[in-house]
Amino acid sequence: MSDRARPVVLAEVVRSGFVEGVHRGSLVVLDPDGSVLLARGDVVAPVFPRSSNKLMQATGMVELGFAGRDELLAMAAASHSGEPHHVDAVRRILAAAGLDEAALRTPPDWPLGRQAWIDVVRSGGSPAPVLMNCSGKHAAMLATCVAHDWPLDDYRDAGHPLQVRLAATIERMAGERIAATGVDGCGAPVAAMSLTGLARAYSRAVLADPAAPERAVADAMRVHPEYVGGTDRDVTQLMTGVPGLLVKDGAEGVYAAALADGRALALKVDDGAERPRPLVAAAVLRWLGVDAEVLDRFEVLELSGGGRRIGEVRVPADLLR
Repeated sequence: MSDRARPVVLAEVVRSGFVEGVHRGSLVVLDPDGSVLLARGDVVAPVFPRSSNKLMQATGMVELGFAGRDELLAMAAASHSGEPHHVDAVRRILAAAGLDEAALRTPPDWPLGRQAWIDVVRSGGSPAPVLMNCSGKHAAMLATCVAHDWPLDDYRDAGHPLQVRLAATIERMAGERIAATGVDGCGAPVAAMSLTGLARAYSRAVLADPAAPERAVADAMRVHPEYVGGTDRDVTQLMTGVPGLLVKDGAEGVYAAALADGRALALKVDDGAERPRPLVAAAVLRWLGVDAEVLDRFEVLELSGGGRRIGEVRVPADLLR
């Protein structure tokens, strides 16, 4: 393995004045023409982007005739927090297709957002498929199946006509073949690709013709970031604070983003940690010349002990040199 292919330190954990640990991983930054501006770690080996794939899956559904637009299209690409407006949007997608939440095959879950979870518990609620963070994607998948008179019970199977067509869209946008197909946390297929392919897909989405399906999805996500994530979620804050920025998180430490001019990034934290992701993304955006107040929120992540600050998680100074 070459030096370039080895994971690098994406973030340091500093506690009581010394570095007690690190988060390693890989990072790629692309120019609008697809050339590599920066590569750290292994950016060509396949990874499972998890929910960062949703941009491409939603694009495939638009190509197949999914009629949802505006916030409903943003929900098709969301990992939502389970707040009331998210649940309402999922139900609206289903109702437009003549379905209800009983059709969902997402596993029952609590809301991803802390306050939404507390509210459900206080109201006497319990885990439900509609509360699961991928339910917007699944509702859109079901609506697309209804439009084509495809079976609904097995819409999550990789061999289903819907999933076969979504896989083709993923390959087109990433500019590479799917390396492997797994099962995501929601039960739907997840396609493995390189970080370079992932960044390429996000760049292509923001640069596409305004009438193109991928641009429709990117625009819906950027106009309605509160549906893509939720209150206090970093993806929502970043898209709100940086005009034209497209961002989507994925489980196990994945993050992908593209600026309006087509410069894009993708990263994977090898230990699956979520906390370094927005810190690294914010550092890259600063490196690319973005000047936005929201980036200050993600300069460091404070660590506390005994009610006071005792350390921080930070991006090492030499990562982007």
